[in-house]
Amino acid sequence: MLKWPIWLWLLPAMISPSSGRDLSLELKHLWKGQALSTPSKELLTGSGETIKLSRFAYLLSSPRLLSDHTETSSGTWLRRKDWFGYVDASRPEGLNRLELGSLPARSYRTLQFSIGLSSETDQADPSQYPADHPLNPNYNNLHWTPQGGYIFLAAEGHLPGDETTGGFAYHLGKPRNRVVISLPIALTLTKPTVLEINVHIDRIFGGEHPLEIGANPLSHSREGDPVARKFKERLPAAFELRSIRQAQPATDPKPSSHPQLIGTPYRFEIARGFPIPVLPTSPPLTNERVTLGKRLFNDPLLSSTNQQSCASCHQTAHAFSDPRRFSEGATGSLGTRNSMPLFNLAWKKSFFWDGSSPSLRELVLHPIQSAIELHESLPNVMAKLESASYGPLFKAAFGSSGITERRLGIALEQFLLTRTSYNSRFDKAARGESELTKMEKRGFELFMTEYDPRRGLKGADCFHCHGGALFTDHRFHNNGIPDDLDLGLELVTGRETDRNLFITPSLRNIALTGPYMHDGRFETLEEVIEHYNSGLHHSPSLDPNLAKHPRKGLGLATEDKQALVSFLRTLTDPQFVPTAKIRQAESPQRP
Repeated sequence: MLKWPIWLWLLPAMISPSSGRDLSLELKHLWKGQALSTPSKELLTGSGETIKLSRFAYLLSSPRLLSDHTETSSGTWLRRKDWFGYVDASRPEGLNRLELGSLPARSYRTLQFSIGLSSETDQADPSQYPADHPLNPNYNNLHWTPQGGYIFLAAEGHLPGDETTGGFAYHLGKPRNRVVISLPIALTLTKPTVLEINVHIDRIFGGEHPLEIGANPLSHSREGDPVARKFKERLPAAFELRSIRQAQPATDPKPSSHPQLIGTPYRFEIARGFPIPVLPTSPPLTNERVTLGKRLFNDPLLSSTNQQSCASCHQTAHAFSDPRRFSEGATGSLGTRNSMPLFNLAWKKSFFWDGSSPSLRELVLHPIQSAIELHESLPNVMAKLESASYGPLFKAAFGSSGITERRLGIALEQFLLTRTSYNSRFDKAARGESELTKMEKRGFELFMTEYDPRRGLKGADCFHCHGGALFTDHRFHNNGIPDDLDLGLELVTGRETDRNLFITPSLRNIALTGPYMHDGRFETLEEVIEHYNSGLHHSPSLDPNLAKHPRKGLGLATEDKQALVSFLRTLTDPQFVPTAKIRQAESPQRP
């Protein structure tokens, strides 16, 4: 959202900058009058079905307010041209607060806003938005990349006990399905004010002809989609004004201090189409800190035996992953999870398979101290680096020669943030610099097509979790792999609904990063595809986008499975591949 929003009159008017009053929206999600947040408990729908909502998120745009009539006017509409909001019911108690900005102090009687976007905004380049902007795809996970267009509203969940399908996924999109919400208000704006709005989700699923979820478990808003039509019809009735309250005046933030830059600013480059990432500012990326981090990453002094480095288990030839199922630590101990690849980390907010580390700076210090990894203490590492004459490198990077735990974490973090990957043969084909084979194109088509036999669609449905320029949504999912020993995200949150949820890895360089899954159980891409094709382990936490599929699996033909593998191999970045193999890949034999 813009920090200093600009309101535009639809009819001519003069606005005094000093007359503004801040207005906010607070949306609270409800089910039959009770507060709801996702993941939810069991809910009874109007059709008599029991569901559990795992996601309910949507985009708002184009707010406008109608002022009261005066002696000379029947009322004037005031609108925001470039305002957008992202709403997610997973926030505590399902509450979302959105700032509309400053308005003239007067009386208003109607508030309107849209769920969805205009055609122009829907088809605009999503990579233009800052990292925390509501329309940044990495922020909202509501963009159909690379085919373009946003999901205006996502409603996903489970159908406990359903013998046919265990889940549902409704994605409302396309400008024709944009919905205008109109709320009567009686607002005299003299002080900062909050409009409290209830969002009755149960009304969307109910009504005179309730949505039968088991019979219609998915929607992608294609032309004539009955679920999209019902959502569009029922959304206006789901929103109602609960109350109006005065808000505490916002305090002016203290101006941030900008310490003197030490070193040479690092030029961080990304490909066109990639969302803008959040990069550290305290301190910012510099060439000197990246150089120091690279040396530390490859230095065996970080281990207790002085024989093993970070690069031992995150090998360049494997896109900074480990070709072994479980990595072997400095003392010979084996890990319990497969080593994840380390590239495009600037777009991540959670680290490790279970998200147990909230920052890369924290993550990099964990393997050093882990008994089954480098098995060393940080004081010992710093002493060894001092003896190895690292002082001048730290001085160049930080302005003084002191070697500290914080500086060690910063240097390693900055090196890893610069490990980016966006120049595969698929990327070159997208830029018109190369061409995919017929089989690879077929694989891409299957990858991006949903599985919906009711509408004659039998794709592989990969894009829900692996869509976007990064080929990951960076969210946590249970993908149908039974594991009673490793509970995944549940180990961090303590919630049973998070059992066996693991973070989605990127499919970029997937041909180099086997074995696959959190425990490395699959050696080949063919095994991975067969896992999704032949039926998954159904459990209460299975991702809805997988649970909606038939329990027997997708039933893809052999040639379609081969096409998927062919497409996935086009995602390999040549920076990780020896020159001879690059030449071979650039000249594939065409069928």
